[in-house]
Amino acid sequence: MSPTAPIPAARSAVGGCTCSKLRRLTRRVTAVYDRALSPVGMRVTQYSLLSNLRGVEGVPVSRLAQSLDMDRTTLTRNLKPLLQVGWVALEPSPDDARVRLVLLTPTGAEQWRAARSYWQSAQQEVTATIGASALAGLHTMLDEYVPLFRPVTGNEGEPE
Repeated sequence: MSPTAPIPAARSAVGGCTCSKLRRLTRRVTAVYDRALSPVGMRVTQYSLLSNLRGVEGVPVSRLAQSLDMDRTTLTRNLKPLLQVGWVALEPSPDDARVRLVLLTPTGAEQWRAARSYWQSAQQEVTATIGASALAGLHTMLDEYVPLFRPVTGNEGEPE
């Protein structure tokens, strides 16, 4: 095989590493959204964080991380650029000063609104590429299987 020849595909429908296949698809789909959101200076990870904060008065960092299936360190790293541009804020909880609440700022809400049509374009591209019926099936499978793999963090009850 030449150095530029593609690596052969798995021989059976269930062959190969499921994780690698999912990550490869995720990288390609992420690129569609990132490309679409680039005119507003945003990546899909940032758009997703802003979306999850809409309509919420403030959510503890740990709870937000859990709802996004992220560890707190990853969430904190993803929040940092949003904090720097003023799209989100961190404030101590009025109930427990050890708990930090993540809030969407008015500037962040405005940025989310500016990005919404670009996100919708990406969503339409993904739907057109996969097909509405297949995409609905994929969403159904994901909604069914994601909870089966929810990790146990072991730090329930700790301060945020």
